[in-house]
Amino acid sequence: MDAINTQTWLIVVGVAVLVLIALAAWFFYQKKQSQKLQQRFGPEYKRAIDQLGSRTKAESELKEREKRVERLHIVPLAPPEAARFSQAWKAVQSRFVDNPKNAVVEADKLVRELMQKRGYPVGDFERRAADISVDHPNVVENYRVAQAIAMRAERGGADTEELRKAVVHYRALFAELLEVQEAKHEVMSDTHEVRT
Repeated sequence: MDAINTQTWLIVVGVAVLVLIALAAWFFYQKKQSQKLQQRFGPEYKRAIDQLGSRTKAESELKEREKRVERLHIVPLAPPEAARFSQAWKAVQSRFVDNPKNAVVEADKLVRELMQKRGYPVGDFERRAADISVDHPNVVENYRVAQAIAMRAERGGADTEELRKAVVHYRALFAELLEVQEAKHEVMSDTHEVRT
């Protein structure tokens, strides 16, 4: 009888230890996942928690964003395209003095065009912001602020200083999205000639 009780206790203790190890491993994994998401999304991580009301819901949403953006074909711009977009941005900025409200509208359109050229879908604003947050979490808030000012400007509720801030916010996003493909260099061994 004592042998059965000892064996039973050993089994119970062994199972309990395995359960504790499994729980510790699960908590460690969850913590690592949370840290990974916090590092990747930066301030967007906290915003998602505040918006959705819980860490679990926010992390689920952020993981869904990652999966959705992984399925997209996001590409860097070819140098000529990047140059064209840079020139277009300079033109928008130069028109700000004469027509600030129109410059904000043009900045928004140019950002959308750049997103589309890179491969981001340009559906509704919240979806665009969520998609951008995956690869550009530190400037997505700029996009939200610029968009809010642009909406107020449409209703006549934004002054020139706010419009200037909107253009500055759009510029931060624009600059980060203006990723250029590296030119391919081939070195010819005999002549040491470089071709691009």
